[in-house]
Amino acid sequence: MNDPRFFEGEVCETPPARYDRLKHKAYIYLTAGRDLLVFRQPDQPYVGLQIPGGTVDPGESHLGAALREFHEETGLAVCNALDTLSEQLVLFDNELGRDIHSRRLYHAAMPHNAPARRRDRWEHYEMTPSAGGDPIRFELFWIDIDAAIAQGTDRFFTGFHAPLADLRARLETRA
Repeated sequence: MNDPRFFEGEVCETPPARYDRLKHKAYIYLTAGRDLLVFRQPDQPYVGLQIPGGTVDPGESHLGAALREFHEETGLAVCNALDTLSEQLVLFDNELGRDIHSRRLYHAAMPHNAPARRRDRWEHYEMTPSAGGDPIRFELFWIDIDAAIAQGTDRFFTGFHAPLADLRARLETRA
């Protein structure tokens, strides 16, 4: 059975008039040259490609949450400066309720030959998922930004594809 936390949502311009919960989220789009770090969850193959990040804990900053969640999901520490990429509102309306995810999306760039880029693909387990339960297995890998864009929105979990064209433009101006 599909996990109801991963029902597809809808990117919104403004919050709907009624919702049950507002959840603050923070994600890091890490690039090495033109490659973008993404992951999939092999034990939940119906969930699309994702970007490392997650829930902002009470009292935690978005930036602190982005760095913590990134490390929990990848095993890597981001040592590069983070730039704000964009912000997103995503409505998830399903059997768990009507939730708004207020996402802050960051970008970090590292050299293509950085030590973290030496592995093309690896598995990592998040040992303490925010929703509780068993550890979550992630398969992380790098994908060329043009290939990621060509995958289309259907290949990514809700909203994660949306900033890729802006990210590509940012990479091209730095090249």
